[in-house]
Amino acid sequence: MDPDDRKYSEEHEWALADGGRVVVGVTDYAQDALGDVVYVDLPEPGTRVEAGKAFGEIESTKSVSDLYAPVSGAIADRNAALEQNPEIVNSDPYGDGWLVVIDADDTSQLDAFMDAGAYAQLIADS
Repeated sequence: MDPDDRKYSEEHEWALADGGRVVVGVTDYAQDALGDVVYVDLPEPGTRVEAGKAFGEIESTKSVSDLYAPVSGAIADRNAALEQNPEIVNSDPYGDGWLVVIDADDTSQLDAFMDAGAYAQLIADS
């Protein structure tokens, strides 16, 4: 079950607003579809990202997929643990497997994203 406290994108990413910051990760559905994650390419803190644009990549034994920013802003933090242990994305996608934290220009950009119920319907229909 996907947590109710965050928003979800059609690209199977989650975003959790915390004040003016947004924590970003991939959903359980995404990590399962990707298979074993072997590498995550994330931007350095301070890097500007734009909502809807690719900001990094996640590589698995099956494929390489772009990661998309849910909001515009600057990278405040990235999950350094993934450099040595990218498989954390598989084992804990909603916890220790987070990807980046963005200092958002405007968190209302998340209003266009799905809640957990709508996301569950999206993956049920796919």
